Order: sequence, then C-alpha cells, then structure tokens
Amino acid sequence: MSMLTPPGMGGQYRITGDKYPRMRRPRRRGRVVLAVVASLAVLGTAGWGTLQLIDVFSGGDGDSTTAAGSTADCTRKASPSPSAAAALPEPRRITVNVFNATTRQGLAKQTADELKRRGFRIGDVGNAGAQYDKKIKGTGLLLGPAGAQDTSLPVLATQLTGAERRTEPGRKGTALDLIIGNRFRALTPKADAAQAVTKLTAPAPAPSTSKKTC
Repeated sequence: MSMLTPPGMGGQYRITGDKYPRMRRPRRRGRVVLAVVASLAVLGTAGWGTLQLIDVFSGGDGDSTTAAGSTADCTRKASPSPSAAAALPEPRRITVNVFNATTRQGLAKQTADELKRRGFRIGDVGNAGAQYDKKIKGTGLLLGPAGAQDTSLPVLATQLTGAERRTEPGRKGTALDLIIGNRFRALTPKADAAQAVTKLTAPAPAPSTSKKTC
C-alpha cells in the first residue's frame, strides 16, 4: 500500500497527480473583533466631535445635550456663610434702676413693676437726682456704661419708644438707669416690645455663597 493511500481504504484509492489539497490557516477572529471595536470607537469619537461643533456654532441653546453632558445639568449648592448670633443680653440678665424726673408721683414704682413683669431685673427705684430732676423733656433717658451702647441699652430701649440713650465714661458695673421724662405716658405696649426684643436679639441671616458642583 502506498504511503499516499489514506489509511482504512484498503488500497482501493490512490492519490494521483502532482497537486495536493492545501489546508487553510484558521482565521484569527480576535483580530477581526478588535478591528470592529476600533472602528466603532473612531466613529463614536467623530460623532461626539460633530455634536460639540454643532453646539458651539449654535450657541448651546435648546434642550440638546452632548455626550459628556450639558452644562445645564450643573447645579449650584448654597453653602451657608458663618454668622454669629447677635451679642445682646436677654432682659432677665439686665438690671434696671428706675428714677422719676417728673412731678407726677408713683411713676417710678409703676414702671419698675411693669419692667419686672416683662423679665427685667430691678435695682434702685425712686426720684431722679438733681442733675436730671425735671430736666428730661422727652419720654425718658436711658443711661449705662460705655460697654452697654450696643448691648443692653438697645434691649431696654425696646420698652420705651423715643427714649434717649447715653453712656457715661468711667461708670462702673453693668446696671442701667431708666429716668422717666416729662412726656412719658406709659411703656411701649408689651406685645410690641416683646416682638422688638425678639427681632433685636435674633441672629441676622447671613448671605450664602453658592458653589458649582460640576
């Protein structure tokens, strides 16, 4: 049996001629797949670039978005700015001396009692000294140490509309004087005074800064 006779055919068939079947090499599918993916990537990049150019020349108007996302999707978060609460004392921490500089009797005690009901501490009560007696033409005069100018004096002033405020250099302690003047009729209505105190002592809202998140 010839060496060219396929085994198992018992020599019945022979391969003749000088041409033989050639085996084809298997196709490398990996390269084909890679080539396809690369082509799709190139097409996608080209398409994205086209959209960008369209957006630039059209001014970015409309609802169209790019592949990377529209800048309209960017949001701004408000970050609160630090704000300190008003450094004003509550009425219960303010001591008030009440003096009557008018000719009407009993005003100092009546006024002191009402201030006490409104939460203030009461110190001395009586007639004003010679320096102020019958010399306060307005509703009243509020006196305090230099440090009270922007702290306790504004709080007490909510109780007597139109009262003049003064500070005395070198004055000791933290107590205030309320000296009743000739035009005094009564303290500011309690509801109005309470609302004024709340507004005065509440922390003022501070402007917030917005921060872009994209």
